[in-house]
Amino acid sequence: MKKNYNFSVQLRCPVCGSTDIEITEDKTYGKCNMCNKEFPGGYDELVELNQANIQDEMDAMKVEVKLDAEKYLRESLKKAFKGNKYIKFK
Repeated sequence: MKKNYNFSVQLRCPVCGSTDIEITEDKTYGKCNMCNKEFPGGYDELVELNQANIQDEMDAMKVEVKLDAEKYLRESLKKAFKGNKYIKFK
């Protein structure tokens, strides 16, 4: 089973859907380079506006972690009870 699960979500402009967004170094201001929409709240505002995309990625990661955990547990139990004639796994 993996020890680290990393994911990233590319922030999108809520007006035009572009990912070409310029954010200042201190992350307090942002501007879409396609439609010139300004984000005076900066990075935090963009994260708030992209919560649906972030949640979709989180849901996908939960599924991946669950499947990996099930596989790891099944393999561990098979290995632990290998050779036991009374316990069998399908």
